[in-house]
Amino acid sequence: MTREPAATYPPLNTLKPVADDVWIVDGPTIEFGMPWPKMPFPTRMTVIRLGNDLFIHSPTPLTRDLMTEVETIGTPRWIIGPNRIHYWWIPEWREVFPDTRVYLAPRIREQADGRIDFSTAELERDSGYPWDAAIATLPVTGNFMTEVEFFHHASRTLVLTDFIENFEPGKLDAWWMRWLTKFGGVQDPDGQMPRDMRLTYSKQKPQLKAAVERMIAWNPERVILAHGRWYPTDGTTELRRAFRWLLD
Repeated sequence: MTREPAATYPPLNTLKPVADDVWIVDGPTIEFGMPWPKMPFPTRMTVIRLGNDLFIHSPTPLTRDLMTEVETIGTPRWIIGPNRIHYWWIPEWREVFPDTRVYLAPRIREQADGRIDFSTAELERDSGYPWDAAIATLPVTGNFMTEVEFFHHASRTLVLTDFIENFEPGKLDAWWMRWLTKFGGVQDPDGQMPRDMRLTYSKQKPQLKAAVERMIAWNPERVILAHGRWYPTDGTTELRRAFRWLLD
């Protein structure tokens, strides 16, 4: 049996129920960071079902078994790239499911450098999407990127990407990884917006605060993150904790 890296959340590449019509898929690690050192980031996709249509957020690799599981619960209809650094596996999903509509946060095409060479729609507004009745959309623009957040009303599930990261120290193999995540403000149990990302919103701090207040007003029960331990309960409390540096 292949041993998965410690940083991941096995079992990988399989649907895991979260709430009615909501699943996550934990994927492999990716290497991300400065040219050196790079950290292993565990990856996570969220799937939301609306009727028979599936909303695929931040896709992880599409294995054959996962494809079969996905087709069992519905038909992929929308594929979401929620910020400029979450797009890598979108082309393989679209190749397998060519009738899906791909929605990308601003600047993904620029970042992808030709990897996405097909028609897409842009996530640049907070309404006017086919999922509006069931899922709220919230673009939050900073100097480096726009991250688009989503809230599934029926299950009270908030889906973030990098706005909160929450690395568990027990899953980090090296002392410098534990030090770096602690210094960066992204270590469990106090995962927050990474300190370097906060700087990219310094000129948009009022808009960022308004966005966080809107998310809190949704009163989420759970908050799903792309990297690290997510929050299955007390979502609103976790939001207030993670963004206390902004709200206080």
